[in-house]
Amino acid sequence: MAKFASCIALAMAVMLSGCGYHQLGTTTHLPANVHSLAVPIFQSRVQAYHTETAFTAAVVRELNERTKYRVLTASGDGTFNGSMGSADAVLKGTILTETIAPLTFDPTSGQTASYLVTVHAVVEVIAHDGTVLYRNPGFEWREQYQSTQDLSGFVQEDSAAVRRMARDFAQNLVSDMLENFQ
Repeated sequence: MAKFASCIALAMAVMLSGCGYHQLGTTTHLPANVHSLAVPIFQSRVQAYHTETAFTAAVVRELNERTKYRVLTASGDGTFNGSMGSADAVLKGTILTETIAPLTFDPTSGQTASYLVTVHAVVEVIAHDGTVLYRNPGFEWREQYQSTQDLSGFVQEDSAAVRRMARDFAQNLVSDMLENFQ
């Protein structure tokens, strides 16, 4: 019986030793041969203005701040700073939908007081040899923004909401990529 208890204790110790905490982003499941990522401007299937550039810029910023990968970005003419062909992998994103819907209404005027912006995207990382290293077809992000009733001082808030949403999207995407590469 003592031998059985010892075996159980040893098995528990082995299982628990693998359940340690680690700082997010310190472990990566990227293949060891990936040292550079090309990040072309996200594609967009929506007519919203510059959502794809805000999302791309936020992802590039997050990759540069949180990883040691060399990030190749597209210049204004569509070419890469560096050569996309020399990148070990390419991170591609596509904005599938973007909706803006009324969220709350002012009870006195009946006008919209806040809106909800929702963006659906698909993101994938493809190795130089064509192997899909990461794919998430269901990224969905939401951001609420307030409307103003003062039309003389009206500033379009939806672009600021998209920038905030892009920042949150990028943080979560990079975390997901670093923790879930196969």
